[in-house]
Amino acid sequence: MVTLETAEKALKSVYLNVVADQLNVGVNPLLAKIEQTSADVWGKEIIKLVPYGLNGGIGAGTETGSLPTPAPNNYDRFKLELKNLYGTIELSDKAIRASQSNTGAFVNLLNAEMEGLLKASKFNLGRMLYGDGSGTLAKVAEAQTTASATIALDSVRNIMEGMVVDVISASGSAYSDFTGVRVKSVDRVNKTITVETVATSKLAQGDSVTVQGSLNNELTGLGAIFSDKDLYGLSRAGRSWLAPKTYSEVGAISSSKIQSAIDYVDEIAGSQIDFIVCSYDVRRKYLDHLALTRTNIDYMNLDGGFKALSYNGIPLIADRFVEEGDMYLLNSKDFKIHQLCDWRWLEGDNGKVIKQKAGSATYGATLVKYADMICDKPIGQVKLSGITD
Repeated sequence: MVTLETAEKALKSVYLNVVADQLNVGVNPLLAKIEQTSADVWGKEIIKLVPYGLNGGIGAGTETGSLPTPAPNNYDRFKLELKNLYGTIELSDKAIRASQSNTGAFVNLLNAEMEGLLKASKFNLGRMLYGDGSGTLAKVAEAQTTASATIALDSVRNIMEGMVVDVISASGSAYSDFTGVRVKSVDRVNKTITVETVATSKLAQGDSVTVQGSLNNELTGLGAIFSDKDLYGLSRAGRSWLAPKTYSEVGAISSSKIQSAIDYVDEIAGSQIDFIVCSYDVRRKYLDHLALTRTNIDYMNLDGGFKALSYNGIPLIADRFVEEGDMYLLNSKDFKIHQLCDWRWLEGDNGKVIKQKAGSATYGATLVKYADMICDKPIGQVKLSGITD
């Protein structure tokens, strides 16, 4: 007979390893290439000494002259708090009891919950890799003249039906009637969403839509690296090595422009680009460029079962979370996800992972990981933006 103990054992011994593997290498090709490590994690923080520039104790002289003055490596200290990443499943007591005498029905019930958790987790992890850590999904595009559950946004690429979101004002406070509301529908043509709420507040242009409770709590992704704000607890002022290269208003994409960007970071930082990721529209434009120049289109297989275009042996992939007109050229070896531990079930004092929710005839389990991402050499990365036809 199926019991909660049966479900406990299944979650711990069967599902955990599968889920952890999927979330580590099956989210997208970029995450699959980034090393995950517990190094440099101290308590609740990541503290990492990072070298930059060159050792200065080098010189040439005469046979009897003085030796070069020692000048050791330059170091700076990165400091980040580990981000708390959660994923939850829920089983009703009624559903569990209805399937107690039918093992197959219970397995289907548990499989459905785990597949839903995996789908949502992959979506949000993939999105965070390109975010700036603020948790912002989109900005309100138009001020509302009347209270409405329909919100016009500047983009809907980061939002899916079913997501639970908050709307945050420009001052950083959440609207009470737009806190923890669920997205009912997404109009991808007109860039609007409708939430399941009775609206009383009028939203202002520039307000932010975030995942529930995630404001400033997400991974430090590419958006933070390519911004002009402080990075990893350090000011960029006087630290040129913290500034990656951005080419704006690129115009029509070409192999020459991509190669120029690759050559630039090789020349000034000794960085070897090994991964290119762009928006879907940029990939189409690059394919058009190859067709116009009658260049063969080569493909390559990547870890995790992904497939990519090949630019001189460098994988080139498209990702829905990259802004239109943008392309990133990265050295994946410069990136690491520092974690306290791999994905684990949140356990109670008694070691149980399935717990009854207070005041509810439901049971829940929570998957957790404490981690954040650091790029050791921001100067070794490049972004092309403003790519057009």
